[in-house]
Amino acid sequence: MTTPDVVTIGETMAALRATGPVRLGAPMNLSVAGAESTVAIGLARLGHRSCWIGRVGDDEFGALVLRTLLAEGVDVSHAHIDGEGRPTGLLARERRIGGLIQVSYYRGGSAGSALCPEDVLPALSPGVRLLHLTGITPALSPTCAEAALAAAREARELGITVSLDVNYRSRLWSAQRARETLLPLTRLADILIASADELHLVCADPVLEEKALVDALLTEGTRELVLTRGGNGADVFTTAASAHAEAHQVPVVDVVGAGDAFVAGYLSGLLDGLDLDRRLRRAVAAGAFAVAAEGDWEGLPTRDSLALLDHPSGTTLR
Repeated sequence: MTTPDVVTIGETMAALRATGPVRLGAPMNLSVAGAESTVAIGLARLGHRSCWIGRVGDDEFGALVLRTLLAEGVDVSHAHIDGEGRPTGLLARERRIGGLIQVSYYRGGSAGSALCPEDVLPALSPGVRLLHLTGITPALSPTCAEAALAAAREARELGITVSLDVNYRSRLWSAQRARETLLPLTRLADILIASADELHLVCADPVLEEKALVDALLTEGTRELVLTRGGNGADVFTTAASAHAEAHQVPVVDVVGAGDAFVAGYLSGLLDGLDLDRRLRRAVAAGAFAVAAEGDWEGLPTRDSLALLDHPSGTTLR
């Protein structure tokens, strides 16, 4: 079996996307969704060997998750089908007014929330180049938090680069509990990805201004700190350099999954040995593809399609 370039761990759920208000019985489309698996799909489309580890229920939704990831070229050989009767998690999305999207989660007691260290450690070997984690998985349960921390520690022992996307979800846990759990993970992360308003969750002194927070995190051991700024692009900082990339101006169809697409683009640039500036440019390009298409991962670009953003809007390629 080929060793993957990247290992991701987390929960992937069945996703019901309503075309109108759920309470009015609007038709729904069925897909899958999960931050870490979206990154895995994004990396696979960009030509990298990616592996997703998680638990799914022994049910049709679980089969859908595994089939979808396999179809996208993601290695699921270390995924687990739960044998204790826990179901695959479920989410429902609906458009409410204007561009507002409301997501409801049904993941309490799910198979994904039962992830534990024993599930993830066998997938980590010296040939793996990168372990990608998010702040979502540790919020799901104590065993998920233990799995993320154990994976990060093992990766560091093996010389595997660790990336952490803070991805704070206030509906999953309080800021205080997130801070207590994410601080130890942050100290193990080589690459930290966050929005500016998430920095206080991962810094020892949370009351500092943005520049001081950035400096403190780099001093504490973060090798690369990537700050996402939505429509204002993104920045990356190291102790020796920094770079900024503007966001692409594209019609916004669906913003869900854009951050994970950005992460996939950035990590792809890292794996390809690109400099900071070109990594960021690939990241914002991947994010642009995501927001211009419906769905969490469906619009993610292939390597060849990245160049399409170089053409002016309205161009017809013949």
